[in-house]
Amino acid sequence: MAWIDPLFWDDPEIATWLKQGKNFTLSDRQRIYSKQREIIQRIIPQHKKMQDRGQLEIMTTPYTHPILPLLADTNAGRVAVPNLSLPQQRFQWTEDIPRHLSIAWEMYIDRFEQEPLGLWPSEQSVSPIILPYISQQGFKWICSDEAVLGHSIKHFFHRDEAGNVSEPELLYRPYRLETEHGDLAIVFRDHRLSDLIGFTYSGMNPRHAAADLIGHLEAIARSLKSHQDQPDTALQKPWLVTIALDGENCWEYYPRDGIPFLEALYERLSRDEDIKLVTVKEFIQQFPPTETIPSQQLHSGSWVDGSFTTWIGDPVKNRAWDLLTAARETLARHPEATEEANPEVWEALYAAEGSDWFWWFGEGHSSNQDEMFDQLFREHIAAIYHALNEPVPQEIYQAVDKHEVKGDRSPQSFIHPIINGVGDEQDWDHAGRVEVGGARGTMHRSSAVQRLFYGLDHRNFYLRLDFKAGVKPGKDIPGELHLLWYYPGVTNHNSPAPIALLPDEPPLNYHFHHHLGVNLVTESVWLQESHSHGQWHIRACRAEVAFEQCLEIAVPWADLHIEPDYPLEILAIFADHGKFQSFVPENKFIQLQAP
Repeated sequence: MAWIDPLFWDDPEIATWLKQGKNFTLSDRQRIYSKQREIIQRIIPQHKKMQDRGQLEIMTTPYTHPILPLLADTNAGRVAVPNLSLPQQRFQWTEDIPRHLSIAWEMYIDRFEQEPLGLWPSEQSVSPIILPYISQQGFKWICSDEAVLGHSIKHFFHRDEAGNVSEPELLYRPYRLETEHGDLAIVFRDHRLSDLIGFTYSGMNPRHAAADLIGHLEAIARSLKSHQDQPDTALQKPWLVTIALDGENCWEYYPRDGIPFLEALYERLSRDEDIKLVTVKEFIQQFPPTETIPSQQLHSGSWVDGSFTTWIGDPVKNRAWDLLTAARETLARHPEATEEANPEVWEALYAAEGSDWFWWFGEGHSSNQDEMFDQLFREHIAAIYHALNEPVPQEIYQAVDKHEVKGDRSPQSFIHPIINGVGDEQDWDHAGRVEVGGARGTMHRSSAVQRLFYGLDHRNFYLRLDFKAGVKPGKDIPGELHLLWYYPGVTNHNSPAPIALLPDEPPLNYHFHHHLGVNLVTESVWLQESHSHGQWHIRACRAEVAFEQCLEIAVPWADLHIEPDYPLEILAIFADHGKFQSFVPENKFIQLQAP
């Protein structure tokens, strides 16, 4: 029931089930399941109808979502990170690339009764070696990330305080890639605008979020005009702003799965005479790319920092690549096992070549299903050997990763917690974590703080402090929390912490640039900024604080007036009536970086 989209809530049967809410009989469950299947069967026909009408353009992706540059050569990981640790065995199977592309091509034609034009390279991962295969299959355009463009043209994109690109004429246009099988067009997404939809607007009022996005587009237009010979006239040619993201991931975090936001956005865009919604096909047919990136100059990287480190380089990820390489080499020793004669072995190989196994292995990403993913990956590898009647190597029966509970960790991705003092675990699942209390041994059991969570998105940075059960501010714990932070490597005014009886020892005697005070009893806040001569000046503050089962804090980046990418080092000091009591964490700063 939870996964039935609000689009379908007006269905009489669904409305009845939603009202019922509980005590579903077996017959009820069977009807709900049948309703889900009915909805699923409508998805592809609906998209086909909209594509036939010209409302949208449907792309496809390599068959099982592999990282094509790494299938071609795992050494591609060292293009962006020259000292990257690589697997023991080099994986080089370019012949698998046309297989993934061909299957995707045929599946697309079967469902949409036309040839696809656009290819979404898995994780926007590109490299020079994969381009001829894409063009030869018949694709006309691909998409990647602004970081890949920056590396390709040797340009670092700067953004202003509002997050808008300072060199718009370089990003907002398609480029041409020449291959031996014909030209490919490539578009590069605006990373920040894509992330705003993917990670930030879900926590905003839908109308405000839609207005914010259109405001960014209007800022891009003004910036492009300022770069013209006659900046006061209308734009002399059209420009293409590409917003691109894995479109299924974000909507569950929006109110009503994003319907109010999308309605507000498209309503405004329908009225806007300066912004036109186009498919990439429409744009490149009407305005073919005039700028060329030499194919060998195209950077080898993905949307994640312009590198492949999410899928290779970690010891655990590399171990998985070695298992895959050994299985692939075993298959190569069986020329009789063609796709026609032995389809089972090829399906197992394609599944094992998918990117998501490597996403979850090792450091960087974790879920509640890591052990399951590990087992499934090895089952696909084992299926290759079984299909070839080869003995399964013993290491296939051993977990690739050690799935033990870890203590401290860094943030794994953006978070978007609701600040209500409840500490919903799903909200904080990808946050950084510092174990403070009893989890670290007897020396720390006196601390009322058990653990500390921290993270960020494009709007705020977030802190959560978990205390011993039942503590009351002003009684069991001090009544004030003072967050102090500075920006390492950035030249600005810094001042001593404005707290009495502060011990003269690191890190308490450091100087800081910002200070957020929190009255834990009243949940009121104040923000100060350092000025010359060690003085603190009050700044406007829209921070949110809630203390119920835990303490949750959100501090808006906009209140800090800092540049993108600034690093922060944060310390939390407890005080009573302005007098020092204790601080956390003990042996480190909380480290964040402004987006």
